[in-house]
Amino acid sequence: MSDTAVGFIGLGNMGAPMAKRLLARPGGLVVCDMRADALTPFVDGGATAAASAAEVAERCAVISVVVLDDAQVRSVVTGPDGMLRTAKPGTVIAVHSTISDTTAIQLAAECAEHGVEFVDAPISGGAPAAQKGGLAIMVGGSDTAFQTVRGPFSSFASLIVHAGEVGAGTRMKLARNLLHFIAFTAAAESQRLAEAAGLDITELGKVVRHSDSHTGGPGAIMLRNTSAPVAQDDFWFPILTHVRDLGEKDLALALDLGRRLGVDLPLADQALGGLGDGLGVGRGAIAKEQW
Repeated sequence: MSDTAVGFIGLGNMGAPMAKRLLARPGGLVVCDMRADALTPFVDGGATAAASAAEVAERCAVISVVVLDDAQVRSVVTGPDGMLRTAKPGTVIAVHSTISDTTAIQLAAECAEHGVEFVDAPISGGAPAAQKGGLAIMVGGSDTAFQTVRGPFSSFASLIVHAGEVGAGTRMKLARNLLHFIAFTAAAESQRLAEAAGLDITELGKVVRHSDSHTGGPGAIMLRNTSAPVAQDDFWFPILTHVRDLGEKDLALALDLGRRLGVDLPLADQALGGLGDGLGVGRGAIAKEQW
């Protein structure tokens, strides 16, 4: 597939830096966007502009889609000027937008009626990672489709994971973003505590970014292949028990500080009660005492 044209639909904040990295790929690039001004730099860089999603599918066997939501994805795949009007059997349509897993499954079934492969391939890392070719992509689709898209995807991604069947990529992205946005909520709680203690919360932010760049943040404990309880003779048991004990101690101290400052810390309180069980090693002495 290295000498076959790749299509790209949607040249917004995420799509543009992804597509830009495909410009130098052998085989050529066909781009489509509702905004004519978004197409200009790509045409100037050697890409071919298409007037519709159907025209992209007429010219390309692999097509990436980065549009806003489920409705727009449906439109470019199955709409009056959608890809299924012209896509040849064997074409692979890859949707990088975060949509519902049920939408992905439904669209895959419609594509299959035309002999077309559909993969849900949501991305993680944001525009900076796209510009550097460092995105993570979680792919849901058949083995054949996965092997087909790996080449083009490697232009803008440094980690490409085959999550499973269609829908699995989206489910993995939702699990990843669950952690992301809960962490944002926890960050706001941390800032409230620091602010009440008279601290500069921008300096706190510097410390968090610096230390997480070394420790890996929450991902540092996501190394096991199951969330089941950890047996005492397991390699991970003493490691995770140590993490639990440190965490319970620090959470208890933070909660005590919050009480003295009159700051409610509901996430910290929930974390104290759930940290040990979440790590698979059960509650430690401090959580048992305070919960």
